Amino acid sequence: MSISVADPLANNVWCDEDRLWVELEDGRIVGVPLKHFPRLLQGTPEARSRWELIGPGEGIHWPELDEDISVAGLLAGARDNTKWGRDHGSGE
Repeated sequence: MSISVADPLANNVWCDEDRLWVELEDGRIVGVPLKHFPRLLQGTPEARSRWELIGPGEGIHWPELDEDISVAGLLAGARDNTKWGRDHGSGE
């Protein structure tokens, strides 16, 4: 017997003072510290609220902040591992 597991897709995104929240199509809600993504942490609440889904929801893009985060990466515990991210605190 084989089991097919679809990749999770985002359908809603929001930030509070210190967390990024992603609601998945299957009803789960995932929260991660903004400090894992320094561009989001340093962005204004208004810039963080202006996001776009990548494709059908495989990822999230913030045009004003030059940030892209994949849903699979969030679920795997990934952080901003670019040089900019490491220099600005995501490795804490």
